[in-house]
Amino acid sequence: MAESEAETPGTPGEFESKYFEFHGVRLPPFCRGKMEDIADFPVRPSDVWIVTYPKSGTSLLQEVVYLVSQGADPDEIGLMNIDEQLPVLEYPQPGLDIIKELTSPRLIKSHLPYRFLPSDLHNGDSKVIYMARNPKDLVVSYYQFHRSLRTMSYRGTFQEFCRRFMNDKLGYGSWFEHVQEFWEHRMDANVLFLKYEDMHRDLVTMVEQLARFLGVSCDKAQMESLIEHCHQLVDQCCNAEALPVGRGRVGLWKDIFTVSMNEKFDLVYKQKMGKCDLTFDFYL
Repeated sequence: MAESEAETPGTPGEFESKYFEFHGVRLPPFCRGKMEDIADFPVRPSDVWIVTYPKSGTSLLQEVVYLVSQGADPDEIGLMNIDEQLPVLEYPQPGLDIIKELTSPRLIKSHLPYRFLPSDLHNGDSKVIYMARNPKDLVVSYYQFHRSLRTMSYRGTFQEFCRRFMNDKLGYGSWFEHVQEFWEHRMDANVLFLKYEDMHRDLVTMVEQLARFLGVSCDKAQMESLIEHCHQLVDQCCNAEALPVGRGRVGLWKDIFTVSMNEKFDLVYKQKMGKCDLTFDFYL
């Protein structure tokens, strides 16, 4: 059987519970019993899928994608519960049956690795937007996320958490495999591979890429307005006053990594990413 349970001893909260393990990848417990249904999930040509490893800037990306695809106003998006508009495929709520019945065009999110996504996506039947974030900032954000949720109630040190990340011991499995698997499919016609740091470094190019990929036609004035609205979204989402230690900014890791941790991380990164030509900006 591919499904099994992996013990994670000696740590609090979520980490004392049993992970759900599927084909060697640790997944959240709510994925148990539904992986075959996810593989068989029927996709539509009009679907747009947003896929990320957790804490890769998913919230910001979904708002930018919603704005570009729907032509919504950023102030209007701020008043909406955007998560209700973009359900996560594998989450308990609203569930697969509800997502199947949503009217087109559907916007659907997932944190699952490429290999576990619906088979129809592998066949190029829907558009998939994948965004990767530099792993040093990501692990800091992921740690803060675990610390902030009562359901997680992680009380270990950041060093311990970072060690789990480097050893592929967190939910959704190895970040290194997750990003490399999608990187290998970056040339697929139905896949757009983005990097979180480019939202800060070159938002104009990213918005233009998204518009082309989504088939959104804009004249020069419309594109300029769209880009301005996207800049507003980025500013709102990454306001340092609204997030713990500016969780959305690039280079966040420098405030928490020690020299020793950084050296260990760089060594693991080189070992696990050495054969991959994917690169990241670790500060801007």
